[in-house]
Amino acid sequence: MSFFMGLALALGFGLPLAVVGAGIGQGLVGGAAMGAMARQPETAGRIQTAMIIGLAFIESLVIYALLIFFLMFSHLPDTAAVLQAMQAGGGR
Repeated sequence: MSFFMGLALALGFGLPLAVVGAGIGQGLVGGAAMGAMARQPETAGRIQTAMIIGLAFIESLVIYALLIFFLMFSHLPDTAAVLQAMQAGGGR
């Protein structure tokens, strides 16, 4: 039973944590790229290309986290079955 509780907590906190981390990372990448383009406008094209590649890598990590979420979510038991087992076992 504690396995399922840990799994539910990991799913509930893991995906939002990954999304918040990716959002912060994308903000830092975008801000750094804008600062670099402001200092050297002639290299804006190269900086923009590198920024888009970096953003794609960051976003791919969120997609992997979402995939893991769906894979792990399928292993959670039905809520009604858990409540029935808790009532039959005395709440242990």
